[in-house]
Amino acid sequence: MTQLHDKSFSELENQFSSEINNCIKLHPIALKDFLKLQLPPRERILSPWLPTAGLCMIHAKPGIGKTHLALNIAYAVASGGSFLGWEAERPRGVLYVDGEMYPAALQERLSMICKMNGNHELPSRLMIISANHEPFGIPDLATHEGREAINQQITEDIDLIILDNLSSLITSGKENDAESWQPIQRWLLGLRGKGKSVLLIHHSSKSGDQRGTSKRIDVLDSSIKLERPEGYSQEEGARFSVYFEKSRSFQGEDAKPFEARFYKDSNNNHKWSTSIIKETTFDQVVKMLNSGMNQDSIAKELNRDPSVISRHAKNARERGLIKSAKEDEQPHNQ
Repeated sequence: MTQLHDKSFSELENQFSSEINNCIKLHPIALKDFLKLQLPPRERILSPWLPTAGLCMIHAKPGIGKTHLALNIAYAVASGGSFLGWEAERPRGVLYVDGEMYPAALQERLSMICKMNGNHELPSRLMIISANHEPFGIPDLATHEGREAINQQITEDIDLIILDNLSSLITSGKENDAESWQPIQRWLLGLRGKGKSVLLIHHSSKSGDQRGTSKRIDVLDSSIKLERPEGYSQEEGARFSVYFEKSRSFQGEDAKPFEARFYKDSNNNHKWSTSIIKETTFDQVVKMLNSGMNQDSIAKELNRDPSVISRHAKNARERGLIKSAKEDEQPHNQ
């Protein structure tokens, strides 16, 4: 018999995995019995897009405002408040895991949020883990040790875990490799199975999609993309358009894009405002494709670069927004 110390780690892992799988017993339920199960209704941690036991993502290119958004969401959920018109039904426990910011900068932003909300009783339900404040940082979440380190901090009263951001918290494996993502996805699904919600903060690629493997999107309840509005200037600070790329259990008015702006008023107080976005280039491309126009014609009609039209057309097809089964004609000039 081969001794354990003669086996490689990979062989041991496969052996233990096989033994665990042999112990797993599934329990099919007949439809009539399944329909009789007393299952708790799914609530909203933050209406309309963040449900209990939900997996969600916010992604944007660097510097647009992902962390601004995520910290305000954390505060709203922990205090039972609202943010950008999104309402928390009641206060809930939040674990905010920051893998990137310098602690003093993080403290400054949180102090600003507290002041904006009146500096009343601070929400005791908001817990912060700052990688740069930890003596040895946060272990790589691509490893079992890293995930277990977070698991140990997820107490019974924690309902939402915010991971900001994936690039700084996951430091090994290949970002575009679906197989590298599998252990993390199993962990996230395990958290969801325990009734926990997870909000992933991530970077966008050059094309505007979430960076890396598309497997991340498969299990999400909702995905939000932040983009710079047309005509934006750096002096404006945080101003971005909010788009719902995936909205599994909400639609219509709740899923409409809008613009958010973080600014100082005449009294030098920080505030957030929202405004309706007029029909976007993406919306126009979807309409024109569904009317039968090809991408070359759309590019000329909208006076936009063909590559922009091609990207919007690809996004629309992936989201199932093109009614015609016939593939629209690709532009000649890419």
